[in-house]
Amino acid sequence: MSLLLDPLSYEFMRYALLAGIGVGLLCPIVGSFLVVQRITLLGDVVAHAILPGLAIAHFLKIPLILGASFFGLLSSFTTTWISSQSKLKVETAMAITYASFFALGISLLTVLQNRLDLNELLFGDILSITTGDIQQIIITAILVLAAIRFFYKELLFFTFDSLGAEAMGLPVRWLNLGLMASVTLTIIAGIKTVGVILVIALMVGPAATAYLLTKELHWMMILGSTFGIISAIVGLYVSYYSDIPSGPTIAMTIFVFFFFVLLFSPSQGILMRYSRVKT
Repeated sequence: MSLLLDPLSYEFMRYALLAGIGVGLLCPIVGSFLVVQRITLLGDVVAHAILPGLAIAHFLKIPLILGASFFGLLSSFTTTWISSQSKLKVETAMAITYASFFALGISLLTVLQNRLDLNELLFGDILSITTGDIQQIIITAILVLAAIRFFYKELLFFTFDSLGAEAMGLPVRWLNLGLMASVTLTIIAGIKTVGVILVIALMVGPAATAYLLTKELHWMMILGSTFGIISAIVGLYVSYYSDIPSGPTIAMTIFVFFFFVLLFSPSQGILMRYSRVKT
C-alpha cells in the first residue's frame, strides 16, 4: 500500500496524476474519430503545426491557446485544400503540411528569440503542472466532450460514411471543422502533460487498442479512455520509482497495453487467430 500512497505525499505528483487522468480521458475519445476514419496522421500534423502559433503568441504576449488554435485549424485547412486541389493523396498533403509548419515553428522560435522551452513543448513536463494547467485541461475536456455528446449522431454518421452524410444534407464541412477544432484543443491541453510529440501517443494508442476489442464507436471511446487513464497513472508511478522521464514512460505504457491486446484480443489478436487456425 505504501507503494501507492508514498508518491501522493508530494504535491507535484498529485497534480501530475490529476492532469494525466484528465488528458488520458479526453485524448482517446477524440482520437477514436481519427482511428476510425484512418486519418491518425492528421493528429500528428496538427500537433506539430501549432508550434508557429505558440511562437507568435508568446512573442505578442497573447494567450498561447489563441495562436495554437489558429495554426492548428490552418494546418487542417491547408491539408484539405492541397488534397482537393491536386491529384495528391491526403497522406502526401499531410506530410507536406507537417514538415512545412513544423519547420516554420522552429524558425520562428529562433527569429523571434523566444524563451519557450523547446524540449518542454516537444516532450512535456507533467511534473511541473500547476492548478492553472489543470483548470485548462478540465475546461477543455468539458467543452470538447459536451460538443461530441451534442453532435454525436451527426459525427457518427460522418465518421463512417462521409459521402452518405453529405447526401443526407448534413453540414459535412462544419462537422469536419468542428472535429479538427476538437483535435486542436485536445492537443493543446496535452502539450504541458506529455508534449507535442507524445500527445499523439495518448490520442491514438488507447483508441487503437480499444479498436481491436470492439466495433462500436461509443464502446471504443469508453475503453480507450479507460486505457488512457490507466496508462497515465501506471506511467507516472513507474517513472517516479524508476527515475525516468514521465512523458515517454506514459507513451511506453500505452504501447505495452496495445501490444498485449494486439496479441490476445479475442477477435483481432495475432495469437488468438493462430490458435484458431491450428484447431
